[in-house]
Order: sequence, then C-alpha cells, then structure tokens
Amino acid sequence: MLAFDTATDVATSALVADGRVLGERSGTARGLLDDVHSLLAVAGTTQDEIGALVVGTGPGSFTSTRIGLAFARGLALGLGVPGAGVSTLDALASTRDGVFPLVDARRGEVFVEGPRAVSPDDLELPSGVVCIGSGAIRYRATLEDAGCLVPPDDDAVHVAHARLHVALATSFGPVDAIEPLYGRAPDAEAKRA
Repeated sequence: MLAFDTATDVATSALVADGRVLGERSGTARGLLDDVHSLLAVAGTTQDEIGALVVGTGPGSFTSTRIGLAFARGLALGLGVPGAGVSTLDALASTRDGVFPLVDARRGEVFVEGPRAVSPDDLELPSGVVCIGSGAIRYRATLEDAGCLVPPDDDAVHVAHARLHVALATSFGPVDAIEPLYGRAPDAEAKRA
C-alpha cells in the first residue's frame, strides 16, 4: 500500500505491506513523484505491486493538498487500485494519546478539528494540553503563554507521517470520490466574493 500526505510544508510518503513499513520519505509536495519513485526502488517493488492508496485530505495548503489528491487520482486511474482519504489532523492526533493537533493555516490562523480555521488566540484549550503540528510550532509562544505544552520543533510528532494514515484508513473505494478538507474557502473564492 502506498500512502502520502502533502497538506503541510513537510510532505510525507510511505510504502507499507502487511502492517510493516517498507520505506518512508519526507520532502515537499512538488517532490512527491520522485519520493514515490525512490520508495519503490529502495523496496525493490514495482508500481504494479501497489494494491491500494491512502492519501491525506488536509486541511492544509490548498495547492499542496490538491497536488496530493491529483497525484492519487492519476495513479489510481493508471493502476486501477482503490484508495482511502485520511484527515491530516487525524493522522497527527494518532501519534500520541491526548495531543491537540494544529496545522498552520497561514493568515494568522491554524486549522483544528472540524476542520475549521481559527486564530490561535481564540483557542480555549485546557492548561497542560500538548499541542502538535505545524501550527503548534508556528504559534509556540502564544500556545505556551496560554498554558499549553509544545514539544521541540524537531520532534517527529509534528509531522503527519504517511504511515499513520494507513492505520487510520477504513473505507477504500474510487479515489476520485475522495474529497479534500479545506477548513475554509480557497483564497481565490474569497477574493472573488
């Protein structure tokens, strides 16, 4: 099974077989094709051996999320395989019990469960809650001033690793039916309105 998430600044991909991670890569959304090619080469696997796809659905960067979904749709069409979509926030939340995932939404906001975009100043979180993700890193000072805990920036808990998506994928079907979770309208729609 091939999994990837491109919604944040750190795009991840993983090749998983029978619950075992055969390979994992981190990079950018634009480098996803190269990362997948490298994963297959290192694992000694061909694209014909991919039986299913799992793709991160966001929320996150509009463009990067669309890159991942477009790649998933094209690959699924070419290989004739089913796929499943998994929220980037859900993948982050699965790293540790009791964490609160936040994805940087730019414009002074973070994406949180819902998904919805909110100012980190407007979050009402219990003191001592552990905040993770790109939003937690960007707004560390605000969150820590509110009594939250944020692991060091280089802690792997901040990255929505594609291997986590595999464990959360439950419903496989046509990849073109997988919808992105944006959390707010794209910038182009906001400007048009």
